[in-house]
Amino acid sequence: MGRNGAEIENLAVGDRKIVEVCPMTTDKKPVALLADILIQKGLGFLVHSPGSRNAPIIIAFGQSKKVKIFTVVDERSAAFFALGIALATGKTVAIDCTSGTAALNYAPAIAEAYYQHIPLLVLTADRSPQFIDIGDGQTIRQENLFANYIKNSYTLPQSIDGLEDFTLAERIINMAMNRTIDEAPGSVHINIPLDEPLYGLTETESRGRLINSTPSFSDSIENFPEIFIDQWRTSKKLMVIAGQLNPNPHLNEVLKLIMEKQMAVILTETTSNLYHPGFIDGIDNALTAIRQEETDAFKPDLLITLGGAMVSKMVKKFLRDNQPENHWHISISNEEMDTYFCLRGIIHSSPTEALLVLANLPTDRSELFNQRWLEKKLDTNTKRERYLQRLEYSDLKVFNHILDHLPPDTCLHLGNSTPVRYSQLFGSRPHLNYFSNRGVSGIDGQISTAAGFASVSDKPNILITGDLGFLYDSNGLLLLKHCPNLKVIVINNQGGGIFRFIPGPDTVPDFEQYFEAQHNLKLEFLTKAFNINYLYADSLQTVDEKVHDLLYGKHEAQVLEISTPAEKNAEVLRNYFKGLRNR
Repeated sequence: MGRNGAEIENLAVGDRKIVEVCPMTTDKKPVALLADILIQKGLGFLVHSPGSRNAPIIIAFGQSKKVKIFTVVDERSAAFFALGIALATGKTVAIDCTSGTAALNYAPAIAEAYYQHIPLLVLTADRSPQFIDIGDGQTIRQENLFANYIKNSYTLPQSIDGLEDFTLAERIINMAMNRTIDEAPGSVHINIPLDEPLYGLTETESRGRLINSTPSFSDSIENFPEIFIDQWRTSKKLMVIAGQLNPNPHLNEVLKLIMEKQMAVILTETTSNLYHPGFIDGIDNALTAIRQEETDAFKPDLLITLGGAMVSKMVKKFLRDNQPENHWHISISNEEMDTYFCLRGIIHSSPTEALLVLANLPTDRSELFNQRWLEKKLDTNTKRERYLQRLEYSDLKVFNHILDHLPPDTCLHLGNSTPVRYSQLFGSRPHLNYFSNRGVSGIDGQISTAAGFASVSDKPNILITGDLGFLYDSNGLLLLKHCPNLKVIVINNQGGGIFRFIPGPDTVPDFEQYFEAQHNLKLEFLTKAFNINYLYADSLQTVDEKVHDLLYGKHEAQVLEISTPAEKNAEVLRNYFKGLRNR
């Protein structure tokens, strides 16, 4: 994908028009044009991190009443906050920062947005080319800075001295905004070199041209590969796996149809945001109970995948060790998701529309494959409930209690690493909407992302995070002023509890120091330093009281710290899976 003019032939040109005219704007013409066109194209949010070099950007946008501007000092937190807004609205959100290392702090959120297909428009102020690599302050090589994790990178002309410069700037701005949302959304970078002085003003002249783009994919069955249609018709054991997805009731209904009419096994995770009693929504539970001698009976011959990344390592191992004959991925973005190392091809289409067509194709599959999986689900659900009834205080018990008490229509934000994994063990709950930074699966930005989402949401928002994730993104607590409907639950097991669960780290000498990062910190004073109400629980009784206070108390932004026993948590989880394997 090229820069500064690569895709112009695919664009349809609209009319020039004057929209909102502000009395004054920056005297940097390319930046004034940038603001004008983006506002015309419907940009509604800008997350701004203060600095001198980006002063023209905020001057240009600050005059508009159509753009809501959030000021966030920490660029890493700012980018995740913007990601949360874009996730909630489905619309492009712009971020802007000054030159130098400020831009580098955007990288984690940009990578997450890339793999989750979330639209961000990244605006980085820069120095003129002649100042790069000569020892000038706050100056790095910013062109193509995020090349591996964006859809396109552009550099805005430094000045507009005639029609040719003006037309080039118009095209760059239009293409950049279009690319954030065409087909599969994602991040696009505009680097903006600026010379001093930076604070000059001039009268506004809004005459930017709008250039629109159209998607190229098709949902017609005539465009599906013949070999795929043949495999769909003749396969005896059909499985559909849904990875991370935003809530989509239409897709939910189509998958129900696929299950009923095509006898398909539908595997989902909480982060798939899909629900039906017949879906296999506790994948790790069911897989744990499959005995070695039954493996072949549970292996599909045709696997269809859709959505983003899977949380479950077990399903990856199962299907890599027992590969289906054919695997096809349905994706509007046409990416090659060869998760199980047996991909045959990609269906470039909306999963909802493609599956709706496929649901009506005649086949002669039996119900046996689906029934086997459903029996495993029901059996392990029964064992899970028995185990929970006699279980003592631990992460697993606490997580179950929290899920049981969340109000309807809650947006539940799950931190990495253990919270999002625990949620999978309880299956999907129809009254919850699940979100998590599972594109890259880092622990950075958890508070900031949830805060961004909650700032534009009228639903209750709950973040469940671990102690290290909370500490890592503590600057995100500054953002809770924008979202009184966000409550934060921190499960503090004094370190990286995930390393007690996964095989390997606990066999290494000095495990607590080098992997678990063991600590004895309490979060009370950190939370209160941000003027946020703090609650604490360390037993089943106090968890019951404090979860109720958190959800229904008079305070707006709140943090509930729940202390759990690290060593017992690991033992509880091992015994849980051992119990699922027992007949």
